[in-house]
Amino acid sequence: MAQPATSHPADAANTAAGLVDRIRALQPLIREHAPRTEQERRVTPEVVAALTDAGVYRMNVPRRYGGYQSPLHTQVDALSEIAAACGSAGFMALIQAGCAYIAALFPDEAQDEIFASPDVRVGGTLIPDATAVAQPDGSYVVNGTSAFATGCRDADWHLLTVRVEPAAGTSDSPPGPPGPPELLWAAVPMTDLEILDDWYVSGLAGSGSNSVVARDVMVPAHRVLPVGPLLDGTIASKTNAADPFYGMPVLLLFCAWTPPNALGLARSALTEFTERIHHRGITYTFHERQNEATVTHLQAAEAAMKITCAELLTTDFVTTIESRAATRTPYTSAERARIRAQSGYTTRLCKEAIDLIASASGASSLHREVPIQRTVRDIHALSLHSFVNPTTNLELYGRVLSGLDAGTPFL
Repeated sequence: MAQPATSHPADAANTAAGLVDRIRALQPLIREHAPRTEQERRVTPEVVAALTDAGVYRMNVPRRYGGYQSPLHTQVDALSEIAAACGSAGFMALIQAGCAYIAALFPDEAQDEIFASPDVRVGGTLIPDATAVAQPDGSYVVNGTSAFATGCRDADWHLLTVRVEPAAGTSDSPPGPPGPPELLWAAVPMTDLEILDDWYVSGLAGSGSNSVVARDVMVPAHRVLPVGPLLDGTIASKTNAADPFYGMPVLLLFCAWTPPNALGLARSALTEFTERIHHRGITYTFHERQNEATVTHLQAAEAAMKITCAELLTTDFVTTIESRAATRTPYTSAERARIRAQSGYTTRLCKEAIDLIASASGASSLHREVPIQRTVRDIHALSLHSFVNPTTNLELYGRVLSGLDAGTPFL
């Protein structure tokens, strides 16, 4: 039996309904710690504790364990408010919120272990770089290094994506051309994993996305979740199987959880810009105040419109996911591809808004104490994430619109 989670218990007076307001109240603290978060390459303990006490990590924890099962639109609002204060803190929160949702799809016995505290922090890696070898008793031995383990130093559990491989000297493969390997999520206590100090990056540098290493880690059968059936809508949890909240497609949820990071960054950039233009001029021009220049009016309005469009797109696909969950209506491939495309396009619009603001902010904005330079690097990093990569997502949707298969099961 794994040890109970070591996170700080949330205040008993906290409720799910007040989550977004509590996060907004924390923004000054999160913003103050953002430079240190980037320098130390992990979210500071003070911010982790504050987010925990606010109940952020309860958003997707089942109510029977003290969780909130927060509506998706509430989660989007919460994650965007964190990102508005610090992109790295927002990114860590979205990954751990998402992985808690996946944990709630595991067999109930595993959930009893993982959700020993409703404030448990669950991380995960979604790239199958580690391997698992089945044992006669149904357990697996896991080995390998997995990169991008966001927030691993502050996590209690980690969901490793692993490829199932036959034991040495055996072959379980049927005759004929080899098919894709079976993929599993394996729930592992962080105490069973080694953390490599290898997160040296230019954007989202404070997210603490180091690599983790499994060395002959034994994972019992009840702590594995096959990825294939999950993508088809089959979950292992008997208790949560009939709950519409846990019937939402995981991959579409990550398409909903990730854009709020871009929205928060873009909103904060516009707010900072419209404040700074009152206190600086435009060098080598007659404008003593940037806010008086016509070019500034055009830049501010253009950025604001891009952000508004991104907000409307987000509302559209979040509403679709929530309504489908409520009615248990299946998706078509075109609808899934459209949601993924919308998430990427939202991120592209936010990036365009931030790039426009950055180009209008002058050389003084390059100083480390000016947040826009960090925002630029964070949005560029986020745009490379596979869930919201604009070009890839548009291609997938375009294939479907052109009458072809999407070319991926990850919809």
